[in-house]
Amino acid sequence: MADGTGADQEAASPPRRLNNQQLGAIAASAADRSSSGRPEPAPWAGEHQAVLCMKWGTQYGPEYVNRLYGMLARQTMRSFRLVCLTDDDNGLRSEVEWYPIPVIPLPDDAPERGWRKLASFAPEIARVLGDRALFLDLDVVLMGGIDAFFEYPGDFLILRDRRHPFARIGNTSVYRFRPSRSADVLEQYCRDHELITKRFRNAREYLSWYMGDFGALEFWPKGWCASFKHDCIPWWPWNHWRAPHPPVASRIVVFDGHQKPPDAVSGGPAVKRSRAHLPAPWVGEHWRA
Repeated sequence: MADGTGADQEAASPPRRLNNQQLGAIAASAADRSSSGRPEPAPWAGEHQAVLCMKWGTQYGPEYVNRLYGMLARQTMRSFRLVCLTDDDNGLRSEVEWYPIPVIPLPDDAPERGWRKLASFAPEIARVLGDRALFLDLDVVLMGGIDAFFEYPGDFLILRDRRHPFARIGNTSVYRFRPSRSADVLEQYCRDHELITKRFRNAREYLSWYMGDFGALEFWPKGWCASFKHDCIPWWPWNHWRAPHPPVASRIVVFDGHQKPPDAVSGGPAVKRSRAHLPAPWVGEHWRA
C-alpha cells in the first residue's frame, strides 16, 4: 500500500496490542462519542461522488494525481470530484480540487508510517467533501467501475490488510468514510498522539482499532480489490517466466509493495526474488490520464 510518500509500506510485523489500562487511557476522553449509538447507515444519495487523495514530498509527481483523475472519469457513471491534499499543486490538472494538508502532530525521528493520512479526517476537509468520501492511494489502478464503492452500506469500509488475514486490520489504500462523523478519529490522535504512536505501529492499526471500538469497522467484499504483489504476480519460480495476470473481476488493484505502476508496466527485479516479475502491459492500459 502506498500514500504520498510510500512511507506506509513498513515491513510486516504482528500488530501491537494494548492492555486494558492503556486502552482505557486512550478511549476515556471519547467515552461520550457514542452515547446514543451510531445512526443507521444510509444509501449514498449525493450529487457528486467525492474522491480524496494525498500527495506530499517528491516520490509521487503530479502525473499520479492526473492519471487517477483520468481513471475515475472512465470508471464512474456519475459526476465526481477529485480532492487532493498536497504541499505542491504544480502540474495538477485544472479539474482537480486541491487544499493544503492540515497540520497534525507526527512522530519525532521515526518512520512516518501513514500517520499523515489521518489529516483526511480534519474538520476543515470534511466541510468540502460532503456526506461520504472515498480515499484512494495515488498508486492504485482502477480496473472497473467504482460506483459500488459509494453504494455499499456502512459508515466506514476499508480494504483488509493481507499481511494480517485473521486480524481486523485494514489497509488504507482504499477506504470510505463519513467526513462529518469522523473528526473524533483525528481529535483523539492529536490528544494522545505520543501514546498512540508508541503503542500502534502505524496509522492503519490505530484507525482499525478506533473504528472497530466504535463498531463501524467493515471490510470491502472479497474480490473488489486486488493486490498486485499478492494476486497478480505468479508464485516463485513461475514469476520468472510467466507475466503478471490481471485480476478477474477486481475493480481496483493496489500496490502494497515496493513495485509501483511504472515498475509493473516495465517489469524487472524486486527486493525479493520471489516478487520479481515480467512486464504487465495491462497495467499501463488502465493507468493513464
